[in-house]
Amino acid sequence: MSDSTLRLLMPQWQGGNNAVYHFGAQLLAWLAPEHHGITENVPIPPPENILHDDTLVVESGLVARNALLEQINSAKHIIQRHQPKRIVTLGGDCLVSLAPFSYLNQRYDGDVAVLWIDAHPDLNIPQHFSHGHAMVLGNLLGEGDPDFVKQVVLPFQADRLLYAGFSGGEPYEIEVMKRLHLPSISAEELAHSTDGLLNWFKNTGAKHLVVHLDLDALDPHWFRSLLFARPVAEGETALPGIPHGKLRIETLVSMLEDIANISDVVGITIAEHTPWDAIALKQMLARLPLMQ
Repeated sequence: MSDSTLRLLMPQWQGGNNAVYHFGAQLLAWLAPEHHGITENVPIPPPENILHDDTLVVESGLVARNALLEQINSAKHIIQRHQPKRIVTLGGDCLVSLAPFSYLNQRYDGDVAVLWIDAHPDLNIPQHFSHGHAMVLGNLLGEGDPDFVKQVVLPFQADRLLYAGFSGGEPYEIEVMKRLHLPSISAEELAHSTDGLLNWFKNTGAKHLVVHLDLDALDPHWFRSLLFARPVAEGETALPGIPHGKLRIETLVSMLEDIANISDVVGITIAEHTPWDAIALKQMLARLPLMQ
C-alpha cells in the first residue's frame, strides 16, 4: 500500500461530448506543479479532431455510455492497485470525479464531506439530458442511472455536501437540490468571507474532505479557458442560456486555503479545462510554412 498521493490524469471527454476536454486535461497536467509521487494515466482514446468529434452515439439515453463505464472501471482498477490515501484527479469532464471520490468515501468509512465548486448542479439523469458529466454528483449521492450508481459502493451523505459558486441548473436538478436539501454558498458571499464555508464543514462532523473544482465556476471575465467562453463571431453567444461562474481565482484560492486548515483534504478534482487560445494557436502553427 502506498501512503503517497496518487495523481490521476483522466482526459475523459465523452462524458461531455466535448473533444476539447482531452487536450485540456493534457495541458492541465503540464501546467500543474511537478508531482514526486505516483502518477497514472487512465487510457482514453483521443477524439478524431481536437475540437469536435461526431462519432459518439447515444446508448440507452446516454452518449457513449459503454465507453464511459469502461473508463470509470479503468480508473477504479488503477486506484485499487495503489490504494492511496489521497488522490488528485486532472480531467477531463466532470465525470472524472466518480471513481476517485467513490473510493475515498469507502476508504474513510463515509467520514468525508464534499465541497462541490461548480456553476451547475451535476444532478441530471438520462431521461432529461444525454451527457454523463452532468449527472456525476447525483451518482455519488446514490441517485440517477443504475449503471453509474452501482459504481459507487458507499454513497455520500447529502447533509455533508455544499455547493460553492453555484449559478443555476435545469428544473429537474433544482427539484433534486430541494428534495435533498443541498445547500449552496454564493461567489459573492465567499468573496466577502469564508466563515459560512468553514461553519458548514464544522457542522458536518466530518474529518475528511474532497473537493470537486469545475473550472466553469470561475468568472469568465478573469479566466477564459471555459466551455461557454469559446470565441464566436461578434454578436453570437457560445452557449446561450447556460449560467456562468462568478468566482475569482483569488477567492477560490483563499477559500480552499482556509478550509484546508480545518480539514483533512484527501481528494481534489480539477475538471473541464477548455484552453481555446492554446488550441487556436496549435492549429495555426500546424498550417504555417516550415512547421510540418
